Amino acid sequence: MTTDRLPPIPTEQWSAAQRREAQPIIDGPRGALVSPFIPLLRSPELMGHAQRMGEYLRYRSALNQRLSELAILVTARCWSQQVEWAIHAPIALKAGVAPSTVEAIAQGRKPEPLPADEAAVYAFSIELQQDKSVSDATWAQAIALFGEQGVIDLIGINGYYSLLSMVMNASRTAVPASSAAPLPPLPPLPPAAPSGA
Repeated sequence: MTTDRLPPIPTEQWSAAQRREAQPIIDGPRGALVSPFIPLLRSPELMGHAQRMGEYLRYRSALNQRLSELAILVTARCWSQQVEWAIHAPIALKAGVAPSTVEAIAQGRKPEPLPADEAAVYAFSIELQQDKSVSDATWAQAIALFGEQGVIDLIGINGYYSLLSMVMNASRTAVPASSAAPLPPLPPLPPAAPSGA
């Protein structure tokens, strides 16, 4: 076990800026100052901007909830982010992502078979996270299925949850109780092929 480097701050110790930025999170769809925002509370303005982006991407993006949650799970797996996995694996299942898909992602395997829309989200997210780019074929498929706004929102989901993963991995945010099993360790990636191979 590791110690949470940025644990919850008692509400009576919040600054005026922290109260101002935390209240919309508490009053919004999340209903509380939840894990990703506990460490971010140390930078209230950043937290406020992040929560507004996250509220759009999670609740109102051009992708439906099933596809958004799938992209979140891929991002959580790529970052081995236990808090996001604990929160979003049960939500993904409730939104219609197959249990076998969730398990395959947890194990670092490509889920198969997948519906066409989930296959496109998975391929796009994996390429973006691992290759730091997206191939022409994967891009074209995503545009055909989701349009330009959907593709931008998919990039946004990957980027936003990568930010949260960085924050919580660095600060060692405590993992909440969850019906989801923790992410297992992944085997190390094989070394890159020598240049010119």
